[in-house]
Amino acid sequence: MTTTRFAPSPTGFLHVGNLRTALFNYMIARQNDGEFILRLDDTDPERSTEEFAAAIREDLTWLGLTWDREEKQSARLERYNAAADTLREKGRLYECFESPTELDLKRKKQLNMGKPPVYDRSALTLSEAEKDALRQDRPSHWRFKLDHERIEWKDGILGDLSIDAASVSDPVLIRGDGQFLYTLASVCDDVDYGVTHVVRGSDHVTNTATQIQIIQALGGNVPQFAHHSLLTGPSGEALSKRLGTLALRDLRDAGIEPMALLSLLARLGSSDPVELRSNIDELIAGFDLSHFGAAPTKFDVEDLKPLTKKFISNLTFEEMKDTIRAIGVPDAQAPDFWEAVRENLETRSDIGRWWKLCRDGAEPLIDEEDKDFVRDAMRLLPERPWNKETWGTWTKAVQDATGRKGRGLFMPLRKALIGQPHGPDMAKLMPHLQVVKAAQLS
Repeated sequence: MTTTRFAPSPTGFLHVGNLRTALFNYMIARQNDGEFILRLDDTDPERSTEEFAAAIREDLTWLGLTWDREEKQSARLERYNAAADTLREKGRLYECFESPTELDLKRKKQLNMGKPPVYDRSALTLSEAEKDALRQDRPSHWRFKLDHERIEWKDGILGDLSIDAASVSDPVLIRGDGQFLYTLASVCDDVDYGVTHVVRGSDHVTNTATQIQIIQALGGNVPQFAHHSLLTGPSGEALSKRLGTLALRDLRDAGIEPMALLSLLARLGSSDPVELRSNIDELIAGFDLSHFGAAPTKFDVEDLKPLTKKFISNLTFEEMKDTIRAIGVPDAQAPDFWEAVRENLETRSDIGRWWKLCRDGAEPLIDEEDKDFVRDAMRLLPERPWNKETWGTWTKAVQDATGRKGRGLFMPLRKALIGQPHGPDMAKLMPHLQVVKAAQLS
């Protein structure tokens, strides 16, 4: 069975970069009738909080990315201890004692000598007596001993990859305070949960190489790895997950529609065009990892706005009737009101703004040169009730009386009635204008 996972750390809010990873893994699982696991990488007790975990669930639910089960790394510490013992028994996990300062000095010395800053494995030369003495003085950490050979795999996006393990430092798996780091915990989980596919950012390529050896040392099956490109800003600048406008909760608050966001991220960086889809099943049907490239991918939050606008305009009255009723539009009037304003909504919340305008009226926007014209036009305004023919009847009467036509006729009247130069088709909107403040000018 195909099994994928999304493994956020509950140390902050999800952002668009997280979402891209979640979405790819979700679609692979659903394409193959597989399992999608939400795994909270919460081994850092100081920074991980239930508040952030709840926010992650809320964001995924908003997007419709349902998970089949949830796992927490904090509940599996005994398993990680057992895995560490297994690696020790095999001679693949060794104790080290260098402080961060000492390691930094080693790296600088290697760089000054023109050598790669790779850990020199000096801890392997320590005698038991030396280790005992060091344990009395400082905490130790534990590194995985890499086999110095080429690590090769066929990446689902980047193709054939090969990394010389000798060019990589033996990764630290357990910190001096005993905390298990991401690498060991992630490998154990992937092995135990039978994860078959792992899609993540290209900044994890080196991590993947080391994890392949750890998986093999633990007797697990190596998943199929794929590394997608990293997102940049519209000018190629690096994105920061701390940038508020890119947090999913902020996009939601700004009125961005889930399908607008999913439609963009499901195709961004691929050879397939970005096209708005009405549901996630349509995105899944056309998803193909092999269509994605390695080059950094530009993301512009502004691209979400026209997609959101288009999605809303495609909604039916049945899909919107509860929202329309909630803002106070009478039921008998609601279907026609929706048809009048649907093409002029940037976000769903805009529908309330248009109803307020219809209900309370708008301050007229009248240019100095149009004052006499508007006053004369208001005297010709038909009596209520108004219908879809009222705008045409009225503007024809005004044209006959004043000789104005085209933009010079319609624009001043629109601005007088709704206080702005753009908006819904006036023929459709006029039946809903309960208050027209410009009429006071007549």
